[in-house]
Amino acid sequence: MNKFASYLLTGLICLVAGGQFIQVVTRYVLEIPVMGLEETLLYPTMWLYILGAVNASRENTHIRANVLEIFLKTKRQVVSLAIIGEVLSLIIGCWLMYWAWDFTKYSMRVWKESPTLYIPTFYVDVALFTGMVLMMIYTAWHLWNHIRDLTTDNKEQ
Repeated sequence: MNKFASYLLTGLICLVAGGQFIQVVTRYVLEIPVMGLEETLLYPTMWLYILGAVNASRENTHIRANVLEIFLKTKRQVVSLAIIGEVLSLIIGCWLMYWAWDFTKYSMRVWKESPTLYIPTFYVDVALFTGMVLMMIYTAWHLWNHIRDLTTDNKEQ
């Protein structure tokens, strides 16, 4: 899974960077912009952004301000704080996932298309719901690991 995620994210970032490079060269050097390139770059850009957040959730490397950990003395206290953080993340994330599902249903019903190339924007919109589902799965997994760490620490004492 790690290899697949890294290849996918690398491919998406190369696609976006290459598209931007082509746009800059054609627009500012050759002075003949490629019509619709911005529209097509929206798809890999959005998926890159969302899947990057999913990858950070998978690796548990989101930016955190763990100021309270400075004042905690034992590993049990640190793990308990992590459990509280994961539970809050899961609650807020599930709420946002519900909103993303409503937006996905709306997008499916309306079936908007891009203005120039008439590409359905649903394929961009569904990235949000997909990413939220995956992030909540990884958040639940990290919560489970923290709970398991807390219970195994109790058994060892």
